Parts: sequence; structure tokens; C-alpha cells
Amino acid sequence: MGIFSHKGKDYEIDSGGFLEKFEDWDENFAEGMALQLKIPQGLTVEHWDVIHWIRRYFSEKGIWPNVYETCFGCGLRIGEMRKLFPTGYWRGACKLAGLISRGAHLGPAFDLVFQPENMPFMDVYSKTYEVDVRGFLVNPEDWDEYYAIYGAYGQKIPGGKLTDRHWKIIKFLRDSYRKNKEVPTVYETCEANQIDLEELEKLFPDGYHRGAVKLAGLRIGGPYSKRPNLFSRPPD
Repeated sequence: MGIFSHKGKDYEIDSGGFLEKFEDWDENFAEGMALQLKIPQGLTVEHWDVIHWIRRYFSEKGIWPNVYETCFGCGLRIGEMRKLFPTGYWRGACKLAGLISRGAHLGPAFDLVFQPENMPFMDVYSKTYEVDVRGFLVNPEDWDEYYAIYGAYGQKIPGGKLTDRHWKIIKFLRDSYRKNKEVPTVYETCEANQIDLEELEKLFPDGYHRGAVKLAGLRIGGPYSKRPNLFSRPPD
């Protein structure tokens, strides 16, 4: 962590120059940081349009817009964005808009929006899990609710937020695995939870295995599953 100063005001920043605290942002920070981001002439109206658009998007949706959304929203081509912010979209426009580096993927509102009320607060960015090449948890015993919460954000689940209905399915999968040492089939899951395939698809658009099972910290065909692993190397 370091200190960035401009016009007598100090800001805490990380090693990449991103703000440590989102709430510390102001236009003075952007003006000063712009001088270090190959914008020596200072911020123009066009720069501010992008910066304020990004901040409005975040204020409304709680996540940072990607480069496509920002270009479309501001009516810019990628070449025009590059001329405005030569150091890049994340390391230029979003940095000036107050992006904090630990929220580059999720957005700094993740802590407030996705932390369940009945769970103790945890900085999810400091938590690590061992996953395989497909993103499945290697050891199901390492699973916790935060793994599912974080994982849901990266799936096609509406809003990226798990509802009580999602948690019921996830809890069933984990309880069933704990009891039988085997991941239940999609048929067993639907029958036990009195849910049809169409509703399951709406809850987990990425699929049963890559959606529900994955968020439950399990995997079909992994080393801890009794079912055949189609990706494993045959014995010599």
C-alpha cells in the first residue's frame, strides 16, 4: 500500500495505483492520477463523460461495466477509447473512475450486495480455493457458502445472486454427497426437490453439472466420484 497525493490531499493506493477504498474517490484523485496515465494535458469533457458514465453504471448496478458496455454506452469505438485512455480500459478509465483493484472482477459493491445477512462479514477477495482446470473445487471439504456466492456471480444466474431456492438445491447436493459419497443425478435432484427440468434450468442456466453441482463444491467424474471419469487417463 502506498500514498498518492494531489493538491494537498492524500489517497491510499495499492501497488498498481488503484484506490484502496472506493469511497475515497473524488475528481481531484482522477485529475492527479491522469497525469501518471499518459494524459499529460489533463482530463477533457470526453474523459469525464466516460468516467462519470462508469460511476453511474456502478451506482445503479453495483458492478463495474466491461469495456464493451462502456464503449456502447458512451458511443465510442475502441480506437477512440484507446486515444482517451492510452494505458488501457481497466488501468486507465476504470482506475480514474475509482475502481479498486480487488474489485476488478466483481466490483467493490460485492461485499455489501452479496454477503448474506445471517453470515459473518468476510473479505471474499482474501479467500482462496484450489480448483481444477475446469474451475471445479478439488476438495469438496474446502467448500463454504462464500465459494458458492462468489461462483454464482460468474455464472448466468440472474443478478448473480443466490436465492433460497438455489440454496435448497445446493444444500441437497452437499447433504446427499455427504451421506452417499456420490453426486446425485439430475433426475434424483429434481425428484427430491419437486422441481422440473425447466425450473432447474432457470435457476442454474449454466447447466446441472457446470451450474448447481459446481456451486455445491462437487464435480461429476472427479476423483471423489463413483461414476466414471470420462476425462481420466486409462490405466497403463
